[in-house]
Amino acid sequence: MEFSDVVRRRQMVRRYDPDRPVPREIVERCLANAIRAPSAGFSQGWDFVVLAEDDDRDSFWRATTPEDGPSDSWLSGIRNAPVLILCLSDKDAYLDRYADPDKGWTDRDERRWPVPYWDIDTGMAALLILLTAVDEGLGGLFFGVPPAHHDAVKVAFGIPSGRAIVGVISIGHALPGPKSPSLRRPRRGVGDVAHWGRFGIG
Repeated sequence: MEFSDVVRRRQMVRRYDPDRPVPREIVERCLANAIRAPSAGFSQGWDFVVLAEDDDRDSFWRATTPEDGPSDSWLSGIRNAPVLILCLSDKDAYLDRYADPDKGWTDRDERRWPVPYWDIDTGMAALLILLTAVDEGLGGLFFGVPPAHHDAVKVAFGIPSGRAIVGVISIGHALPGPKSPSLRRPRRGVGDVAHWGRFGIG
């Protein structure tokens, strides 16, 4: 399959078949591709917590959703995903790396960074996980954890305080379901977003 075909087939899946597990070797292939993502200074400031057991996934949902809160169709569908991968970034890995002699920012000043590359690089790795999952015939979704629940997730899974939760990937066999209402918005074309030589010139 051509890479362009994988990109065209990629969609955010919100409903999964709870009776079809994902083989461990596929998850490992997703992770092996993730660590090939680019990273500033080859800092590789990412970690992935894989939740492939029922008890672990239940712990995640307990940490991120109200105990007696209503379960909407989105949550009900995502809860059936057989694999969740927590994508974590490590800012200190970048600050330390760029304080090395070949980089020379010995003060580790975060203000030197125009954008948080630790989060960006982790996002690139997450996209490689999603593309690999689709290439394996699976569905996937990248979603965020509400900030108010970050501490609870870290406690539940022993995540160091210095790690940031960039997002979570759900993986599984897709089931048909309603499309996101956001898809009613038209996709911006290349002519709308590409600027040649100067902003505003197509």
